Amino acid sequence: MGRKLWRSIAVVGVVVALTVSCGWAAAIHAAEVSADQVEGRWTSEGGTSLTFQEDHTFTAEHFDRLPVASDCKEPSAWWSGRWAFYAHTELSQFNAADESATRGTVVSLMFSAGDCEVGAYLFGDEDDPVMCLTGDPDVGCPSDGYLERNQAAASAS
Repeated sequence: MGRKLWRSIAVVGVVVALTVSCGWAAAIHAAEVSADQVEGRWTSEGGTSLTFQEDHTFTAEHFDRLPVASDCKEPSAWWSGRWAFYAHTELSQFNAADESATRGTVVSLMFSAGDCEVGAYLFGDEDDPVMCLTGDPDVGCPSDGYLERNQAAASAS
């Protein structure tokens, strides 16, 4: 009986390892949220904040503190832009940023200048999601890179 138990534990361990390494864990924990859940101010422990408006504009503070900022070439471009959910479009077989999409699990941040676009992945509970700005959701976020929605701003909107 002990040998069967250890085999079961080993099988579960292999399945978990494959799930995490293949990025399935991100899909399992992805939170699909509505546009009005994105709107408002999101902040990180590291001092970065993003404020999303209903008109699909956003402003950023201290975006340069996030590791993903190294993907952007012009620091002057890191304070504002437009946002949209990634969605499947009829014109493309791939997901693309689409401002008409009303729900999603990934938000595209297109900065106003500098030709910089960053993905913001939404994880956790869809009623209380966290946002992770990263080029690769399988890599994850540093602990101060997660942004949480400011509840005071959320209840005011």
